[in-house]
Amino acid sequence: MSAFDSFPLGQPAFVTNVLDRAAHLRRDEEKLFAMEQKVSSRAYVVYRDLLLVKREGEKARALLAIDEALKCGANPGTIFLGLRDGAAVFGMGMPQAAAEKLIGREDYTVTELRGMAMQGAIPPQELSAIAMAKSMVSWHQRHGYCANCGARSAMKEGGWKRECPSCKAEHFPRTDPVVIMLVASGEKCLLGRQKQFPPGMYSCLAGFVEAAETIEDAVRREILEESGISCTEVQYYMTQPWPYPSSLMIGCSARAVSEDIVVDHSELEDARWFTREEAALMLTRTHPDGLAGPHPFAIAHHLLGRWVHDKSGA
Repeated sequence: MSAFDSFPLGQPAFVTNVLDRAAHLRRDEEKLFAMEQKVSSRAYVVYRDLLLVKREGEKARALLAIDEALKCGANPGTIFLGLRDGAAVFGMGMPQAAAEKLIGREDYTVTELRGMAMQGAIPPQELSAIAMAKSMVSWHQRHGYCANCGARSAMKEGGWKRECPSCKAEHFPRTDPVVIMLVASGEKCLLGRQKQFPPGMYSCLAGFVEAAETIEDAVRREILEESGISCTEVQYYMTQPWPYPSSLMIGCSARAVSEDIVVDHSELEDARWFTREEAALMLTRTHPDGLAGPHPFAIAHHLLGRWVHDKSGA
């Protein structure tokens, strides 16, 4: 199975969660501590955008026993992610020094999560739990101090809350909503590229939802700001958790009511209209000019693929 086959239409990375989040266990500290000691418990260990894996021949295993994780230098503080087949699964971080010691080792190593997922090296059904671990570890690393009074806060409820011992303020993990949209005008769709994209790659436009803004307004505003295109008939498609560091991609479609593009070069390197036939070739990496669409790993691929294969999705 190729990496492309791992993410069939409508199933991008990070959307299939096999864990029971078991939120009722988060406040039972004694039980969580006991579960950490069980040989059946497992953990995903992350360092920034890297994932700790055990090399087993040509394969890599990301779900580690707790003692494996600790021997590799993972931090002892665990985040309770949930249950899988009755066994506890935790998220763990690791310090930079421990991650650097793994470089060049043949048994364990840290490797870039996005690349592993795009190559199909990690089973797709595990990616959601890994995304949860990555998002939560990143949040704790960035929010160690109370935003209200500045005192050092403490991890509570299995990692799903931080509490300030000084002013008693409670802090909870945040998720940033991002709209990503496929804008069409008849048999053409609007795609753009950023400078950091691989050569020839174009994708759907996207942007953060602002305070007190609806999803529909965010779609219309971002499209207008980045490309000068006005649009209407915004429709929701699906969402994708995106742990970079912790966003929720909200996939939408919209119909353009203008076609004259004015690119905001502070946001995009280029934006163009593509025919349905061109878009199909870009998705399969067979465009004669070497142009390519987004990888199936990302929701943008599925927005574009839905429009290509289903005219009613325009």
